[in-house]
Amino acid sequence: MHGDPLQAVIFDFDGVLMDTETTLLQSWASEWAAWGLEIDPDSFFANHGGDITEERFTKLANAVGPRFNAEISNKRRLTLRKTLNADLGLNAGIREWLAEASDLGLRLAVASSSPRAWLVEHLGRVDVLDKFEVLACGDEVDLPKPSRTIYQLCLRRLGISAAAAIAIEDTPHGVRSAQAAGLRCIAIPNPYVDVSSVAHADLVMRSAVDRPLTRALELVPGFTSNSHEGMSSDYRGELAG
Repeated sequence: MHGDPLQAVIFDFDGVLMDTETTLLQSWASEWAAWGLEIDPDSFFANHGGDITEERFTKLANAVGPRFNAEISNKRRLTLRKTLNADLGLNAGIREWLAEASDLGLRLAVASSSPRAWLVEHLGRVDVLDKFEVLACGDEVDLPKPSRTIYQLCLRRLGISAAAAIAIEDTPHGVRSAQAAGLRCIAIPNPYVDVSSVAHADLVMRSAVDRPLTRALELVPGFTSNSHEGMSSDYRGELAG
């Protein structure tokens, strides 16, 4: 794979393109508070990309007891999250990365455990849906991340090898998913991910605003991005700041 020309950048959605992780936690924290309870943020997020809404409601119901009304709770939480998401834009630096990728002639795709309708709604709302040639979504595969199936689907739709693409992820299971499919991966951990847990990525950054996409790609071993040669493997796993 060393030296293969880069053709595509594949982004995760939740936590990478948009901070929907925060609005998710906020909506659940508000719902716990509505029942006079406090959520435990440390145990809130799953170690995989699957939908655990039912498990979260079961945990809340058990904490509330017999007075819990699932229908009222679900409607109230979803209404709040919709309101929070309405004001949500792309994460800092991401719009610039998308523009830079286009200028470099790189193809853009999304590989997400979330359903297609979720991606279409929010990418469309911030006017970037048409920038992505391919969407590969959780409701199109049998297993969520860390399974490699979502990335394999994305690569098939792009018609390229894993060596010709790079993934941008924010969680340990996202990085494992990309690497299991043979991709190199830049990790930009979301606010609820310990930086050390994504140290297995090829490059770790605090934010997309830390440096231009071109410079980030130069720090990933083994790439030739257009005329840019991949830099030394001494940078592997660097916390770029």
